[in-house]
Amino acid sequence: MELPYVILVAALTALIAAALGFGGARLLDRVRLDGVRQQTERITLAAREEAEKIKKEAELKAKDDLFQRREELDREMERLRGELRDQERRLDKREDSLEEKNQALLKKERTLENTQRKLQERRAEVEKRAEEAETQVELQGRKLHEISGLTREQAEATLLERLERELSEVIAERLRKHEEALRQASEERARKVLAVAIQRYAAEHTADTTVSTVDIPSDDMKGRIIGREGRNIRTFEKCTGVDVIVDDTPGVVIVSAFDNIRRETARLALTKLIQDGRIHPSRIEEVVTETQAEMEKHIQEVGRQAVQDANIGPLHEKLVQLLGRLKFRTSYSQNVLQHSLEVAHLCGLMAEELGLDGRLARRCGLLHDVGKAADHEMEGGHPKIGAELARRHGETSKEVLHAIAGHHDDVTVDHIYTVLVAAADAISASRPGARRETLEKYVKRLEELEAVASGFPGVEHAYAIQAGREVRVIANASQTTDSDAIKVCHDIARAIEEQLHYPGEIKVTVVRETRAVEFAR
Repeated sequence: MELPYVILVAALTALIAAALGFGGARLLDRVRLDGVRQQTERITLAAREEAEKIKKEAELKAKDDLFQRREELDREMERLRGELRDQERRLDKREDSLEEKNQALLKKERTLENTQRKLQERRAEVEKRAEEAETQVELQGRKLHEISGLTREQAEATLLERLERELSEVIAERLRKHEEALRQASEERARKVLAVAIQRYAAEHTADTTVSTVDIPSDDMKGRIIGREGRNIRTFEKCTGVDVIVDDTPGVVIVSAFDNIRRETARLALTKLIQDGRIHPSRIEEVVTETQAEMEKHIQEVGRQAVQDANIGPLHEKLVQLLGRLKFRTSYSQNVLQHSLEVAHLCGLMAEELGLDGRLARRCGLLHDVGKAADHEMEGGHPKIGAELARRHGETSKEVLHAIAGHHDDVTVDHIYTVLVAAADAISASRPGARRETLEKYVKRLEELEAVASGFPGVEHAYAIQAGREVRVIANASQTTDSDAIKVCHDIARAIEEQLHYPGEIKVTVVRETRAVEFAR
């Protein structure tokens, strides 16, 4: 019985202890809750006070900002009012100025109207006086006609004749002074340009002939060249188109032809046959065909070298070939290709001296005689043929085409490069030793020169001197005056320019003198 009682007492004790623990815990929680509540109330109160403080500070700051902005707005408004007042003052001044200008314009308009009215009145008065003057002149003219007994046409002719006599001396003097000034300026400039060009370029020149010689190792070779009954030489001449002269001259055989290309081809072919030793008709035909092909290549290479030496840029292959053919073409024994290269370089130098395009000038000079390479194949002179060939083979420059067609004055000169080509052509052709002129042509040119000068009134004699570079004209002193002599000199020079063709220039000198002869006895 004691054990259950003890357990019961223990259980009761535990229950009482648990109840007391629970009650104490509740009491402790209540105490803690009250502390937390009190702390919360304190924090809330402090927060409210802090919020009130912040709110008051914000209100004060907002009031200060508002006050500052109001002051700034007041200042801005004051500034704008000042600007508006300034603009109003400027507008007022502008209106006053416009008003003054308007008044001035109105005043000028009234003045202009008055002036126009006065001018109209004066014009009417002048017209009236002019009509009266014309009437008076007509009346006086009638009276003069009645007094002099001359008609109007006769009086005009007489007056014009008198004026011409009176003004002839003045015209001659002015013409002389004008020509003198032009001649001095142009001669000085021309001499400078030509002297510089000739000094900077000097080319060699040799006179080509129409025959070539071929050396042979022995005179026995002449028989082999002739062949049995002359078959070898006949075959050779037929294939090449040249004449082979085998005479008594030791060690050489002569090849003759006016066509330099054929002559050179024949010379080369004959040299090959002599070196080879096999000379018979079939071998001759084979060597001549081979040499002709080599000659075509050589011509093309010569043309390319000329284009490169002249430095004119790209050129059509056909024009290059024509230039190469000019190496075997002569004009008065002057090699045409060397002449064209010389003209090209002279044109380039003169163009650069004048501030023009030197490359274009060289192109004009190199191609100016290209028509001579085909003048035996086409009709017309070589300037026309050359211009047509250049145009046909892609030459588009107007200056080049005009220089080719007009370097002998066949067309009207419209480009400065044509003048340069003509001048360079004359320089190259007239250099001592450059060309050979036949005696007949030389004498004919002098006779034509003297005939032109002798055809003018008052000229007694005319003499061509200095190889046709000067004409001395003897005028009749009793039929001409000094003024007439100046005019005749000018007219003769113009007539020579229009009627004759000549290289360079011709000086015309008119001599008029009075000789008094008396004998003392």
